[in-house]
This record gives sequence, C-alpha cells and structure tokens, in this order.
Amino acid sequence: MNANTSRQHSAEWDQEAQLLSQTARDLPTGRHQFHKERLMAQIHEQVQREERTATTGMTAAAPQKARRFRLPRPAITLPAMAAALSAVVVAGVVTVGGDGSGVRDSGVATGPALTTDVGTASAKGVPQLLDQISLAAAEGDHPTVKPGQYIYIESVLADTFVKTVDDKSSLASHELHRRQIWESPDGVKGWLIDPAVNDSPEGETLTLPDEQGNTPKADLGSPSYDYLTKLTTDPDELLAKIYKETKGQGNTPDQQAFTTIGDLLAESYPPAELYPALFEAAAKIPGVVVVDDAVDAAGRHGVAVARLDDTSGQREEWIFDKKTHVYLGARNVQVKQLKEEGVLIKPGTVNFTMAIKNRVVVDGMKQAPSQAG
Repeated sequence: MNANTSRQHSAEWDQEAQLLSQTARDLPTGRHQFHKERLMAQIHEQVQREERTATTGMTAAAPQKARRFRLPRPAITLPAMAAALSAVVVAGVVTVGGDGSGVRDSGVATGPALTTDVGTASAKGVPQLLDQISLAAAEGDHPTVKPGQYIYIESVLADTFVKTVDDKSSLASHELHRRQIWESPDGVKGWLIDPAVNDSPEGETLTLPDEQGNTPKADLGSPSYDYLTKLTTDPDELLAKIYKETKGQGNTPDQQAFTTIGDLLAESYPPAELYPALFEAAAKIPGVVVVDDAVDAAGRHGVAVARLDDTSGQREEWIFDKKTHVYLGARNVQVKQLKEEGVLIKPGTVNFTMAIKNRVVVDGMKQAPSQAG
C-alpha cells in the first residue's frame, strides 16, 4: 500500500473503483456493510503507519471520516474487496455514511468519548500472573466442539472514534451494545447479530462460501476451531509461528504478536490444550506488563495483562477476574496523547472495550444457551 496517492494513475483508480462497485453489487446490503466494517478495522493500523511515515513533501492520504479503532474479527475474508477497499481508503474517498457525517446509521446511538482512569502498569509479577491464568484455563470446563455443533459467543462492546460533521471533527463513541455470534467448528457456517453491523435485527449469515464463491482458508487472523486444534501447544514454537505469520502487520512485531494472541482469547474458542500455550507464549513477548485494576465493558473490575504500543500510544489490556483468573474481556486505552484528524486523543480515552458474557457450545445455529439440551 502506498500513501503517495499522487503516483497512482487515474486509470488504476478507475479500475479499482469498478472492482469495489461490482463487489458491492454482488453482496446484499447488510453483508457488504459487515465486510466493509471488518476490512476498515483490519487495515486501519496499516493506513495510520503509512500516513505517519510518509516522506516530507509527499501528498499524504486523506483519512477516512470515521473508523473503528478495533473490532472482533469473525473468520471471513473477501480478498477482492479487501484490495479494492484498501486502495480507496488510502485515497481518502471512502464514505461510510450517506448523510455527509461520515458515520453510517448503524442502529447504535452515539455519545461522548469513552474515558477511564489510566491504571498503573508494572513489569513485576507478569510471569506469576500468567502462570495463574494458565492454570485456571487448564482447569476450566472446556468441552470439545463436535461436528454439527456451534460455538456461541455473546459479548457487549463499545468504541470511540473520530466523527466528522460539516468538516468539523470530534471524538464520539458508539453506545454499549450486545453482540452474538455462532460459528461451526470448521468455520464454514455462522451467524452474526450485532446492531452496529447488521441492517436487520435478525442479523445475517456468515455461512461460506460467500456470494463470490470464495471459501477462505482459516489462519491466525481468522481462525476456526478446527484450525486452532491443529496449532502447536509448545509455547516457543507457537510464538515463532505467530511472529512468522504476522510479519509486516501492526506497528511492531512484538505488538502484533500480543494483539494476535489477544484476538484468539476474545472472539474464538481455543481448545483446552492451547490455552496454557497462549499465555506462556505471551509471557515471552517483550514489554508485557500487569495493570492492577482494569474495567471491562460490563463494568467488572479485574487485573489486566497489557502491552503499550509506543507508536500509537495505546495500551491493549486483557482483563481477568482477580480471584478466579477467568478471562473477562479486553479494552484499548490511550496512554500517550495522540492527535488524529486534527482531534486530540487524551490519555484515558477508551478506544475500544468489550466483555465476554457467554461462551458455550450449542447444538444449532442461532440456538441460545438456555435452549441447549
């Protein structure tokens, strides 16, 4: 991706715009928006990094009007759309909403920026805490997912973003809302209900192949349960694989490795044998710290395993119950002041927050845990 848009020939932009337009026509409205939300989130860090490191005198890319700092990543990709959207985002011509505000009518209300106290971080006690978390994960109830069953994950989440109305930008947030996702162990069938993404309250299918006939292969960035069962449980080998397969992603290799493990803890279902390896691998990443008090999106206080991204000034926190060491959720907190799109993001701004409310195995698509036999 090249931030110097002046070097992009107009014919190339026309071709990419046609690809995006064709892809959009082939997708139902809600599903197109779902993929656009995901892809915008996935390329956000890359766009930011290229904007910051563009050579003086080059024409910098105009940032998109609204963006999510982070979203959970369901195991679906659309390579053709990703290429088209990446090009358009760098050109600064993506319009997320049709009302000129840059914010689509998602069915989720907006309010002021989310804030919190920035907890004290310390490198002391990291190995001990991760050992306790590993033991708790190994001892927990973790049934194997059988063919025909589905992984059900219910969470609540909210985020802060830069909102632009009439060329005036300010920080805003999407209200805390419920998200439900079902996924088959092979990652081929699924369903999502999320008012920030769906056009219908009934949600939409994630079942593959998609409308283009693509059945993407699972990987670390979009894993299925079956894929996770095949990962090595040796912490050193696992961490080496993470570094290798995420090379070039994120702001630094260490931060991306930490983020990758964090994503696996959030909206996926790692097998019981893999959980301890994930935490032991995390303990080997430089810069990992403990935050004594952190609050998840449901208001539950816990202790956090965290790492500061020096480039963005944001600290990613995995939050665990202080007594049981069960995973509660995650959040992304601005620790160092940052200016984005002319807006000052102050320390204590919560860029993203989520809490896992339920993670179980059910016997049918869209089956609620209370309906499980």
